[in-house]
Amino acid sequence: MTELSGRRERKKAATRQKIADTALRLFLERGYEAVGIRDVAAEADVAVTTVFAHFASKEALVFERDQDFEQRLTRAVTDRPPHEPLIPALHREVQALVRHCTAEGAAPVRRMIEGSPALREYEESMSLRHAQALAAALAADPRLSRSATARRATARFTIDAYALACRADDPGATVDEVFRMIEAAWEATAP
Repeated sequence: MTELSGRRERKKAATRQKIADTALRLFLERGYEAVGIRDVAAEADVAVTTVFAHFASKEALVFERDQDFEQRLTRAVTDRPPHEPLIPALHREVQALVRHCTAEGAAPVRRMIEGSPALREYEESMSLRHAQALAAALAADPRLSRSATARRATARFTIDAYALACRADDPGATVDEVFRMIEAAWEATAP
């Protein structure tokens, strides 16, 4: 049963990736606004219902790594070694995530997002959700004795560090600068 289940999961993941890759290619070739879900489904050779089984909306096709992003940030909190301080763990994970958003070939996707009001709005709502998930992970960690306000602000600033760096001329330096401020604020709120 495990082998069958594993095969099914691999096929689902492959179909999801095929849809996302097809959508991104079409969006970049024709423009985000000019491509519909039916176009993506036809090009990926799947039913429209299959697209929606994997992605809740057209915007979600652009941000297909959304769940992975959120999980990586929350795991930076929950999976860090017992004596590792929080802020360096978050800093390291955001630096790794920024390398992805600034990798070769990412600029056309960033321009597409910036050029679409629907994608910018979706990205902002996604950022708020990520900040809430990160704040919840911070609240659940018994090693972190900070107020709810300090946890929420730290979570939001962490997400903002990523967003600012993805648009910066020097992404690494931007992350470092923002995290110096986050660390100072975190230390200032220590009980």
